[in-house]
Amino acid sequence: MCIRDRYQRRVHGILNFWMKALSMFKGAKALNPSVIARCFSVPGADEPSFIDQTNAFCNEAGDHLLETQPHVVTKDLLEVIKAPKTVIKFNMPIRRDNGTLEVIEAYRAQHSYHRVPCKGGIRYSHDVDQQEVEALSSLMTFKCACNDIPFGGAKGGVKVNPKKYSVNELERITRRYAVEISKKGFLGASIDVPAPDMGTGGREMSWIKDTYSYIFGQKDVNAAACITGKPLHQGGIDGRPEATGLGVFFGVRELFTIPEFCSQYGTTVGLQGKTVIIQGFGNVGSWAHKFFQEEGSKVIGIIEYNSAVYNAEGLDQKDLLAYWSKNHSFVGYTKGQVFEADALDVMYKKCDILIPAAIEKSINKGNMEKINCKVMAEAANGPMTYAAHRYFVAKGTAVVPDLLINAGGVIVS
Repeated sequence: MCIRDRYQRRVHGILNFWMKALSMFKGAKALNPSVIARCFSVPGADEPSFIDQTNAFCNEAGDHLLETQPHVVTKDLLEVIKAPKTVIKFNMPIRRDNGTLEVIEAYRAQHSYHRVPCKGGIRYSHDVDQQEVEALSSLMTFKCACNDIPFGGAKGGVKVNPKKYSVNELERITRRYAVEISKKGFLGASIDVPAPDMGTGGREMSWIKDTYSYIFGQKDVNAAACITGKPLHQGGIDGRPEATGLGVFFGVRELFTIPEFCSQYGTTVGLQGKTVIIQGFGNVGSWAHKFFQEEGSKVIGIIEYNSAVYNAEGLDQKDLLAYWSKNHSFVGYTKGQVFEADALDVMYKKCDILIPAAIEKSINKGNMEKINCKVMAEAANGPMTYAAHRYFVAKGTAVVPDLLINAGGVIVS
């Protein structure tokens, strides 16, 4: 049985589980009003931090569990489960190509090693901070648990904008990061196994594997297994680059085979002719575009950080990806209406399926009322704030959670 068939069967089983679980949650009590108020109003900020948002979701699930199955878990144990176990922050001096030195912040969080190794990506972003990697590591723990993957959750980050560094500089940053987390016990096949995330890919993973193997390879026969997401010729797995986008497609496609679901949300069975808008045209968004298009859906809008494109008749994935790869912008693309300063307006256009595949908190109380879709599939990690999630549930929009829908990457690891 091929990887795609195995993954499809797993998604089908998980979706059936979630449909049953959602029916159980209809009778759950609302959260304490003070908790809800905090998620809608925080002094000095529009909404709470990413880690506070994540903890709010965790608290709601914990309260429901305590109410419905008090014999299973206690409140103090839930607090133990929620807290990240180990977090490190360190500074790395890196010599730039012009000879100057720059100090770069870096992080690695291990949320849970109840099951080992820990598993979670490494992202390169100027917005990386400690609370972000803590939140993402906890989401990885729960994602692995939901999909019965025997790993704990982890996440790493380097506070850089990779677009502003040369390839040689990125290699020096990556190899130094690998050395630092290795020395601190945060890298190894039986300890902590990173993977690609935003701003990183197979190239960076191969650098990390090479660095770790150089240091520990003579004593560790599994040194090459210290990282996933490697290129095939470096020991990677076939199908890994498209796995997350393919998982998003499989999950949504299975959802649209359930007649009760389609009836409840006023749509027809199957993806043929369904309109799709995708926020983010990186690895996840571009692959999701390909698979939805092949199924007969119309991908009518794509949003990126600097521009967006819209065509009510559908956008061709191959043609659009070729243009984006060459220009790193949709400006000048002639086969759709291009938005530059107002790129997010495309996300607010009417569609059947909205796929946020960019960064956390993209959909929040500032723009949630502008969203006009029937189904939202969380391809990114934590793309919706707690306030926005409660709004869409009350509105009757189907939200397929990130813990399920974007787990393809860790499943095919």
